[in-house]
Amino acid sequence: MKIAIIGAGAAGIMAGITAKRLNKDLSIDIFDINKGIGKKILASGNGRCNISNSNITYNNYIGENPSFVKDALKQFTFNDFEKFCKSIGLLLDIKETCKVYPLSNEAKSVVNLLESACVSLGINLNLGVKVEDIEKQNDKFELKTEEKIYKDYDKVVISCGLAAAPQLNATELGMDFASKFGHSSNLTYPSLVGLHTDYEQKSRLQGVKKESEVTLYIDGNKEASIVGDVLFTKYGVSGFAILDISQYAVYPLSLYQDVQIAVNLFPTINRNELLASIESLLKSLPNQNTSLLLTGLISNKLAPIILEKCKIPTETLAKDINAKQIRAIVNNLINWRFKITDTQGFKHAEASGGGVRTDEVDPKTYESKKCKNLYFAGEVLDIVGNRGGFNLHFAWASGYMVGKAI
Repeated sequence: MKIAIIGAGAAGIMAGITAKRLNKDLSIDIFDINKGIGKKILASGNGRCNISNSNITYNNYIGENPSFVKDALKQFTFNDFEKFCKSIGLLLDIKETCKVYPLSNEAKSVVNLLESACVSLGINLNLGVKVEDIEKQNDKFELKTEEKIYKDYDKVVISCGLAAAPQLNATELGMDFASKFGHSSNLTYPSLVGLHTDYEQKSRLQGVKKESEVTLYIDGNKEASIVGDVLFTKYGVSGFAILDISQYAVYPLSLYQDVQIAVNLFPTINRNELLASIESLLKSLPNQNTSLLLTGLISNKLAPIILEKCKIPTETLAKDINAKQIRAIVNNLINWRFKITDTQGFKHAEASGGGVRTDEVDPKTYESKKCKNLYFAGEVLDIVGNRGGFNLHFAWASGYMVGKAI
């Protein structure tokens, strides 16, 4: 039996290794547009590879139907993944945060061991080859590239991802292939990505970083709150809290809904405590410049901007600040509103949301409900995970489901 796998990322490689281990008589060809496997694996975790997470539930995923992942997570748990890693010689470093990295702390070691496993199993890696079309005739598939037609495949796996990281040759060809066989897809969007804001003087804030609570509002309704780093940039905001909240912000933004965030720069202090701290600070040094005094609480870049937002001249002395102005300062520190106007796009996104609709795919086998012997795995499906190794784990788990099925 001949199998073609389009995409040599985590999902495709896992599908190939799993299938070949379970049936050594399979002839498996893996195709990838890149000249090496696992390009996105190499880029993950800033080259350290946040390979999985030891505490995974389907609540870590979003999409049209997040419960689609339940069977895969049940059949391929983190313990199963750890066993798989040991089987290829890869040892893991499990952090207290539940994030998981290779013990080597290098993504390259992950890719090298996966490639070695493929070679030892006799899986054919066709690298630097772009599949441009798929045909099915008389129950056999054929794959067309610019230079050649590969024929007589009994089953085909589409695991070539979506558009996140186009600099790594990421495309949405997988959705085009799916459409050809009767599948529909949901609108794709960059996920885990920086957000553009409407603040006119972004350059003055560039480089400021603060642990904050970020609350998302869609058309005026509160949707989510996340605590983490917020980094102010030349385009708007980034940092872990922003990447996390972007998963819930970008799709509504693409539908032209009103998307705003509120940044609380003091998430561990309540309003009254912060008010008392500022009052005490101003009273203790009445002849000191207010902007300078505020740098005892916030960045020296932030202090004059907060005063300007409160319509307080930056040269105002502490003794001249009244109670109403102090309340205004506190309000801006704990509820600084920004309108989101755009994102940093797929080039800077860690993942893509949207994709092939999961209600058209069997959750137990990942086989198409539209076309027999056609399978899907990984990011091409309308499932996207939270930051922290969840996207890669879904790639491994979905690839395992496909490999076992074929």
